[in-house]
Amino acid sequence: METTAVGDIVFFHGAGDGAYDIDSEMAADLRSRLGDGYSVVMPQLPEGDDADDRAWLATIERAIADAVPPVVLVGHSAGGYMLLKHLTTSPVTPPVAAICVIAAPFPAGDPDWTFDGFDLPEGIGDRLPPGAAVFLYASEDDEIVPFAHRDLYGRAIASAVTRTTAGGHQLGNDLSAVADDIRAIAERGR
Repeated sequence: METTAVGDIVFFHGAGDGAYDIDSEMAADLRSRLGDGYSVVMPQLPEGDDADDRAWLATIERAIADAVPPVVLVGHSAGGYMLLKHLTTSPVTPPVAAICVIAAPFPAGDPDWTFDGFDLPEGIGDRLPPGAAVFLYASEDDEIVPFAHRDLYGRAIASAVTRTTAGGHQLGNDLSAVADDIRAIAERGR
């Protein structure tokens, strides 16, 4: 089996009932597109209306700590937001090769996404792990999180590369753009 210059790829799913199962299709597509030599893991994050940030952040922290470095972190929707919240508020021990955020809501990005406790610290771009490439993906036809949220993250993280995809909030379960970026990071690290 061919090895890569990246360790585990940790995929954090979105929120809501059944989100783990729904986003499992995205993780499976990423795994399939990357092929042998790449390890894609998807921890189950807390589900349900009573799940709070602390439980999510603790699960994210454990998953990153248990991953083989240098890690690639992928977060979809609320999983992307919570991943960024963890990375910008807590030290991360293993080296991070890349951060891929898919269709994540931006705090106060519009009236529908403005509520208590949904926030990120100032200067998030400066708080991310040093040396990590950042990619932001969103579909113009996303029916859950407005496309403009990607650009709000892009302004907040000046070094981020933005990608426009298709297929709605789930990208049509086609993570080819994400797989291409991960492969490019792996090649650079060889």
